[in-house]
Amino acid sequence: MASFAKIENNIVITVVSVVNEVLKDSNGIEQEAIGIDFLKTLYNEPNAIWKQTSYNTIGGVHSLGGTPFRKNHAGIGYTYDETRDAFIPPKTYNSWILNEDTCNWNAPIAYPVDSNINNIYKWNEEILNWELMNG
Repeated sequence: MASFAKIENNIVITVVSVVNEVLKDSNGIEQEAIGIDFLKTLYNEPNAIWKQTSYNTIGGVHSLGGTPFRKNHAGIGYTYDETRDAFIPPKTYNSWILNEDTCNWNAPIAYPVDSNINNIYKWNEEILNWELMNG
């Protein structure tokens, strides 16, 4: 299955799946443009903006070793950044910083490295630091 995100004002408003056969050209090669045309016709929205997305891509890495596609699998509420050709999730906290390589948001302070693997930390935006949750 191929996934496509519908975008309005650079925001993903829906994500749908399409059978891969729909995307194939006369040579049997999958083409994003064919999938987009299919969706525009299916939904009778000739001016809609659709972009293909890959559920195997997270943070610019393809989980099955393939070629990463648009940095992250799109989700409703994600931003599509045309300059980066990337889907960016909603910002987690105001203090977090966009990682240009992964197009994900990172805390300004790295997650604690702890010798106790059972310790769980949660970001506290008020103190701009990680707090131990189970301690």
